[in-house]
Amino acid sequence: MSDGAYERRLLIDGELDEASGGATFENLNPATEAVLGVVADGTRADMERAVAAARRAFDTSTWATDRELRARCLLQLQAALEAEREQIRSELVAEVGCPVLTTYGPQLDAPLAEALRWPAEMIEQFRWERSLGPKDPFGMGSFTEREVWKEPVGVVGVIVPWNFPLEITLNKLGPVLAMGNTCVIKPAPDTPFNATRLGRLIAEHTDIPPGVVNIVTSSDHLVGEVLSTSPLVDMVAFTGSTATGRRIMAAASETLKPVFLELGGKSINLVLDDADLAAVVPSAAMVCFHAGQGCAMPTRLLVPRSRYDECVELVTGGFATMPYGDPTDASNFMGPLISARQRERVLGYIEQGKAEGARLVCGGGIPEHLPTGFFVEPTLFVDVDNTTTIAQEEIFGPVLVVTPFDDDDDAVRIANESLYGLSGMITSGDLDRAKAVARRIRTGTMGINGGIWYGADAPFGGYKQSGIGRQCGIEGLEIFTETKTVGWPAPPT
Repeated sequence: MSDGAYERRLLIDGELDEASGGATFENLNPATEAVLGVVADGTRADMERAVAAARRAFDTSTWATDRELRARCLLQLQAALEAEREQIRSELVAEVGCPVLTTYGPQLDAPLAEALRWPAEMIEQFRWERSLGPKDPFGMGSFTEREVWKEPVGVVGVIVPWNFPLEITLNKLGPVLAMGNTCVIKPAPDTPFNATRLGRLIAEHTDIPPGVVNIVTSSDHLVGEVLSTSPLVDMVAFTGSTATGRRIMAAASETLKPVFLELGGKSINLVLDDADLAAVVPSAAMVCFHAGQGCAMPTRLLVPRSRYDECVELVTGGFATMPYGDPTDASNFMGPLISARQRERVLGYIEQGKAEGARLVCGGGIPEHLPTGFFVEPTLFVDVDNTTTIAQEEIFGPVLVVTPFDDDDDAVRIANESLYGLSGMITSGDLDRAKAVARRIRTGTMGINGGIWYGADAPFGGYKQSGIGRQCGIEGLEIFTETKTVGWPAPPT
């Protein structure tokens, strides 16, 4: 695709503009290593200008109080995105390296169906006020009427990763705007074009007032720190690694601003001994979908020790038949990793797994038939002790580790023996048994017997070091509000 197919400008205060100084940086196709084009390389000054615009829009416009305007603008943006759906699809495959198959689900079509529409519909349904009823607070015969009001939190800094960039952006932007906030979005430098396209659509096809949404692309990760440290920003909403989340939380503490953090995971795929192993275990290879670059992917397969050899054989078969390669080919489930740096990181974990005594059954290197692009073979480790590095740390690549368990109690122990608690899967021939085990596992989401929890109305987030707060659902609306309690004299009875 030519450079002209993409939007390269920032969106600041309602205007599409180049970066101050005119600098740009290249956006690479991770499957071909070719340069797709260039995009504005925003500076700290650009970010500060965007923050000031968001602050002014929140403080001086009617955005925070005009619910009808907010609903209309969200639906306008929805229509604009739908009109360019196929261009967005191609763009995502090119810059993310995701298999085109993923765009018909979580990468594009699933969030496009509801990530903006559901929050827009909830604007009028949301419980903005509730009565506590009259009360004599101090027992002195002076009754007070009391209410609780929900109000926008203010200016929200939104920092987005590269693995599902548009999906994550929309699932933050919808609730942020629906609740009456303004925002500044900092996309990942690896995947800027979906964000700059969003900026153009906002500027050209919606009535969103200037400054309500600002989008600043930059090759410098430190430019995003302005959002954490600026006293003009009221909250930071971040999706990404736990290590970066810690840095954001520390930086935000200087101004005591709240943070929403959706961070890493090391989720389980727990197959109980009464499950149909032949039907379930081979599909554990689906952890390679999108090259394993998903925080909620179940990267630890726990199988009954009593049937361990059978399970290893079944999952090995699943890995052997995993189709991967060119992400534009709809028959491929797996494309490249996002960058050379990420590929080296994954290969480093694979070497560490071998050094720590895990048995490598499949993959483990760069595929010979794909010398160009940032590919790593679908990789399967078995005989993995749950205390080893590859069982404990988030690899973010097409790597599955297999660990045996003795009984349900042992499975729960292994599942919870982790710093993370983001997601997971359980399969059993007995639904009640699966639910009972699920209740004991400390994780924010759980699929049982193939059930899918995903949706704009479904809270998503994690326990422990998988994050703070929830995205989507009522909880994902409330997180972008402040709570005000008020009272006034009750009328005499």
